[in-house]
Amino acid sequence: MQIVPILAQLLTFPKDGLALRSGKADRCLNLKDLQLPQPQLGIPQQQVRPRTPPKSSSTQPQHVSPSSHRAGTWVTSPRTSYSSLVNQGVDLWHPDSADRASDNTDEGDEEDIVYDDDEDEFGLPSIASMRKKQTKNAMKSQLKTSDLGSAVRANNSTLGVNLANSRQRANSSDIAEERGVSMYPTTRKSEGKILRPQYKDVLKDPANALNLIDHAPPPKNGSPKEMEIYSSRISRINKFKRLLQTSTVSLSELRNLAWSGIPAEVRAMTWQILLGYLPTNSERRVSTLERKRKEYLDGVRQAFERSTTSAPGNPPASSAGRGRGLDEAIWHQISIDVPRTSPHIQLYSYEATQRSLERILYVWAIRHPASGYVQGINDLVTPFWQVFLGMYMTDLNVEEDMDPGQLPRSVLDAVEADSFWCLTKLLDGIQDNYIYAQPGIHRQVRALRDLTMRIDSTLAKHLENEGVEFMQFSFRWMNCLLMREMSVQNTIRMWDTYMAEEQGFSRFHVYVCAAFLVKWSDQLIKMDFQEIMMFLQALPTKEWTEKDIELLLSEAFIWQSLFQDSRAHLRPAGDRSPENGLQ
Repeated sequence: MQIVPILAQLLTFPKDGLALRSGKADRCLNLKDLQLPQPQLGIPQQQVRPRTPPKSSSTQPQHVSPSSHRAGTWVTSPRTSYSSLVNQGVDLWHPDSADRASDNTDEGDEEDIVYDDDEDEFGLPSIASMRKKQTKNAMKSQLKTSDLGSAVRANNSTLGVNLANSRQRANSSDIAEERGVSMYPTTRKSEGKILRPQYKDVLKDPANALNLIDHAPPPKNGSPKEMEIYSSRISRINKFKRLLQTSTVSLSELRNLAWSGIPAEVRAMTWQILLGYLPTNSERRVSTLERKRKEYLDGVRQAFERSTTSAPGNPPASSAGRGRGLDEAIWHQISIDVPRTSPHIQLYSYEATQRSLERILYVWAIRHPASGYVQGINDLVTPFWQVFLGMYMTDLNVEEDMDPGQLPRSVLDAVEADSFWCLTKLLDGIQDNYIYAQPGIHRQVRALRDLTMRIDSTLAKHLENEGVEFMQFSFRWMNCLLMREMSVQNTIRMWDTYMAEEQGFSRFHVYVCAAFLVKWSDQLIKMDFQEIMMFLQALPTKEWTEKDIELLLSEAFIWQSLFQDSRAHLRPAGDRSPENGLQ
């Protein structure tokens, strides 16, 4: 075939296609059939975030969250469709050009991350990659036979590209799917829980709530065992009441009572004293509450005073000339995490609850620049918010039919401030879990591995033989204090004991994780790597009751009693030696 005639035909091809002629046959190739190289949706290598743990850098790290230190694909201006981007020209695919176009279109648009399929939100291997392996293969096949635009549109529900209607859903089984941005439930005034008529007295001093405790009547025609349980519960409540109503509360006695569980009627005040938020001296209690609550509200006003609007729930604006700064990055991540916090509990679907959690997390983050906001902290605030809210209600169960937006502003402010300060007290004891590179978590994971080897060497060796790293499944256990593995109510019961322990959230928690892991030993030793990872990512704890938690805590206490006084006992959280976390 002659080259010159073909070139001549190419110069005169019709609009609807190219007519390529050969000696054997005539072929018509339409432009739509051409396999053109598709632009790459990515960022330069120097802009790709490192995986967990992050590498050291000469510049000051912006540790917004663990996901900030992992690879991801940045989608600038996600509300712009693929076809419209193509129409704007090829130069737009250059990262700098894309950023300029995004800024010119909408300065307020944030950058969203589409996470790597092989990682969860903590930058660790995700079990979702195993479950979606076939889906990914099918998608590759689809991309070969269709244009990239149609493939992206067909997979919006997985990649989360269509962010105009809903925020992205991380491709991980560890993350619950978010609620719709504007789909807040509504509650009629005649429905829901009832606010205590004496709520103003409780606001002034939580001890006043002790006088409002109304015991439920004993069960009718109850069995002797049921009557014994009822009498035992009333007796425990009265013990707490007598202790909390003293002029100076004995912390040692309160810890001894709290270790076996705190009745819901007295839990809020007990937690606040055990954490050191409320003073043990009753004469200082009222003034301390007033001062701390005012300090928090002042901090909220200062944190949001740069906002472009007066509404405290809106994201803070950047300073003049600052561009997209750290504060906006923190707020952006918080605004993503809060809507997917405790997604199966109605209380956390209300707008008033979500706005409150956002303020708590944002103020805490900017007051703790060494760590900033880290994903997982949003889970830790929910037990406080839920317990403290129940103190003002006639029904302590506020998970359902309880719209906080209908409550007086003073009550919401008090719940929010108290939750903030108690969260701060908790995190102060495990601060190195959330600073840059999270050394505390790495130390705890090593301690868990060594403790498991001592308790159940068969299981530990099986995990090693299957190539299962403890970091792959227990990082989340340390980062979220097992809150992703059990219900909020069970977490609250577990925290009763944690607060009764001197180092409950750090050292004792490792023993709880060891007892938790060994509990599944019989099943795990029969599984291969993939089965182990899938099992540990979705443990069958949905039906667990308070009795299961108490059994777990008892087993952890046994392991602690056996090892803490030996040469191999766990060191305190603040001691960074030896390397494996044990001595």
